[in-house]
Amino acid sequence: MNQQLTLALSKGRIFEETLPLLQAAGLTVTEDPETSRKLILPTNDPDVRVIIVRASDVPTYVQYGAADFGVAGKDVLLEHGGEGLYQPIDLNIAKCRMSVAVSAGFDYASAVRQGARLRVATKYVQTAREHFAAKGVHVDLIKLYGSMELAPLVGLSDAIVDLVSTGSTLRANHLVEVEHIMDISSRLVVNQAALKLKRERLQPILEAFEKASKR
Repeated sequence: MNQQLTLALSKGRIFEETLPLLQAAGLTVTEDPETSRKLILPTNDPDVRVIIVRASDVPTYVQYGAADFGVAGKDVLLEHGGEGLYQPIDLNIAKCRMSVAVSAGFDYASAVRQGARLRVATKYVQTAREHFAAKGVHVDLIKLYGSMELAPLVGLSDAIVDLVSTGSTLRANHLVEVEHIMDISSRLVVNQAALKLKRERLQPILEAFEKASKR
């Protein structure tokens, strides 16, 4: 029975911060995704490989079994809905927060108080919808895929909902954070069938990840 394992990761911060967890499980990725053009990277274990996919696609690859497990931000999982995924561990990596931000001169509090209908630009439509609905604020959501900060500056939106880590991008574009929606970190997600069929192979890796993430 084939016990090869495929781990889905996205480039950048999640990849970098997952490496020490892999090392704790005795695994080393033998090529760097920043310099390699390959999308399937080998590890020091011939039975474990890493596929490099877009962050928002990680849950989909795992859900449909193209990857046995993966690492995805809570932000991505909330938008995906987490269907068909087992989410055993908060890895405490790639930490940031989901926030509402507006142009420095915009009086967000009084707009909300007066029941104005706000235009909000975001990639995280599901999360934004739930947040504003819970507050009873009427919003028109505008889905964007990049550079949210531009939207209020050119009059596309009154506010944005986006991930913030240091806040320096907001400051550089004269935006201010006006509301904290939730803290975000990355989770390990596992394909439910793989968990049953490849448990022997997966379990030690999951345990090593869990132990390392608590350090």
